[in-house]
Amino acid sequence: MASWARLSPSIVEYFEGEDFYRCGYCKNETGSRSNGMWAHSMTVQDYQDLIDRGWRRSGKYVYKPVMNQTCCPQYTIRCRPLQFQPSKSHKKVLKKMLKFLAKGEISKGNCEDEPMEPTAEDAVAGDFALINKLDIQCDLTVLSDDLRESLESEEKQKGKSSKREDANELIQSQDIEEKLGSGEPSRSVKVHTVPKPGKGADLSKPPCRKAKEIRKERKRLKLMQQNRAGELEGLQAQCEPLSSSPPKAKCNQPKSLEDLIFESLPENASHKLEVRVVRSSPQSSQFKATFQESYQVYKRYQMVIHKDPPDKPTVSQFTRFLCSSPLEAETSPNGPDCGYGSFHQQYWLDGKIIAVGVIDILPHCVSSVYLYYDPDYSFLSLGVYSALREIAFTRHLHEKTSQLSYYYMGFYIHSCPKMKYKGQYRPSDLLCPETYVWVPIEQCLPSLENSKYCRFNQDSEAVDEGRSKEPDRLQVLYKKAIMPYGVYKKQQKDPRDEAAVLQYAALVGQACSERMLLFRN
Repeated sequence: MASWARLSPSIVEYFEGEDFYRCGYCKNETGSRSNGMWAHSMTVQDYQDLIDRGWRRSGKYVYKPVMNQTCCPQYTIRCRPLQFQPSKSHKKVLKKMLKFLAKGEISKGNCEDEPMEPTAEDAVAGDFALINKLDIQCDLTVLSDDLRESLESEEKQKGKSSKREDANELIQSQDIEEKLGSGEPSRSVKVHTVPKPGKGADLSKPPCRKAKEIRKERKRLKLMQQNRAGELEGLQAQCEPLSSSPPKAKCNQPKSLEDLIFESLPENASHKLEVRVVRSSPQSSQFKATFQESYQVYKRYQMVIHKDPPDKPTVSQFTRFLCSSPLEAETSPNGPDCGYGSFHQQYWLDGKIIAVGVIDILPHCVSSVYLYYDPDYSFLSLGVYSALREIAFTRHLHEKTSQLSYYYMGFYIHSCPKMKYKGQYRPSDLLCPETYVWVPIEQCLPSLENSKYCRFNQDSEAVDEGRSKEPDRLQVLYKKAIMPYGVYKKQQKDPRDEAAVLQYAALVGQACSERMLLFRN
């Protein structure tokens, strides 16, 4: 696992133009439009910056909807977990789970917010054929071992001779590793936040508590440890302990999310639920040991929920879509104990997997990628339950890693009624598709009622602060050499190639264009 001081740069292969494919929301056969690139490898900081510009990954394919042209505009949405309070419907889901675990009770009637799960795949429904095509296409230009060795040797040489300056050298003399190692955003982002309670209040720190409350908290922890014995397995012990804070500030305040999730169960509880976090890329031993069981859950989910024929949800499809990830496994002294990268959050009921949440842990957020579950347990509203668990998980990671304070839920599609559920996790923000600043969802909804595509930033003079301003500084990987685009374009006179590179630079922004290596064949 790489530390942030010794990172290899991201390597991407951009596809010129825009992809047209079937929309998974309105079913328009050619209405969905996006730009895309294949990520051979990617640092978590680069991916963090990309999703803050409207990008999202599906396997190793990273795509960005053409917001003013696609049939169903997809706005990046993030929740603010530190201020999150569960709604009545959220509490009902959590209580339903506790009743099932404690007494085996199965609630009758419609499941709370259950439509969210069957439609979760719609965001990438058209991508299956696209990813299959690109997987084959990229295999033709896949980075070979000798190229990777060349990159590694160049990085080592650069470290040994950091003081050497060579005006004719194609590799830029600026220290790429230093830029990659930064855990801070490449630019300051204007964030609309809820006013802080009290002067100088620090929401990242737990509020002061009375001795009586501390004793009650200790007793609650002891009870939970007795009832959840054995829950902490694998990376779970490092990533998600039984209790997360921030704790309650006053006894008369409503129960926190953690209080509701980790409420103590009787000794003779009917069922036992464990949540394990296992690294999916590179595959950990826990992931490998549970791969087949996890795949079988996915296969049943596709067949029952999405009506796929038995031969469609193959192992290779499952691997490309939900297991393969371009994100490098990274660690940082002040980062999460489990590190950054791609993980599967497995929900084990009485010793078997009933659901899996696919997540990315990034410098500033937990990003939800996908959820699949055993259809036999649809009555537990596992889509809602897992989202609440992931919010609590984000809050826990924030305790050690203060800058990790957001929960990204993917895309919000206001024009699709089935996909509005993500707006129920408040407070949350939507990303302005033109200036890439975050705007509270309450300010965005009136505009979305009038138009599918909206610029949320009300400042008409505001521009994209992270836009590409110096394309010649963009980094290119060409014939095993790293060079700035200003050098590369002197060797390539094809205007089509120039158009593709400039389009890429405009979409990823200046910071990412200088850090990531654009592979040119």
